Amino acid sequence: MSMDFNIFMNDVVQRAREEMEQAGYEQLRTPEDVEKALGRKGTTLVMINSVCGCAGGVARPAAAHAIHYDKRPDHLVTVFAGQDKEATAKARSYFTNYPPSSPSFALLKDGEICTMVERHEIEGHDPMSVVNKLQRYFDQYCAEV
Repeated sequence: MSMDFNIFMNDVVQRAREEMEQAGYEQLRTPEDVEKALGRKGTTLVMINSVCGCAGGVARPAAAHAIHYDKRPDHLVTVFAGQDKEATAKARSYFTNYPPSSPSFALLKDGEICTMVERHEIEGHDPMSVVNKLQRYFDQYCAEV
């Protein structure tokens, strides 16, 4: 018995999208979605999602747990690298001085990049270390909820 690879991958991608939506993140699937979302006033956390193991095992759990904190971004959004390619490229155009990286997190304020948590800070780390890093940035850039 064999499994169709495309059906398997569609299931993996759908589950990864649902995981982020259930955590409260808005899916940005087009460049227009990105422009609208990243043009908003306030702080925005962008989670660059992916199907790799460090996204599922570290980044998505960290994204879900980091926001349960005294300070947090005004807006939570996600783009899916490798799936929504144009939206991801548009989001990355805001991340000046940072190379493309997925999974990763970008924290913006009024559409300007403040900082990022790049893949090398996620891969090989545990979710709580990423949560702690994100929350330190929330302390620095975000208002109390």
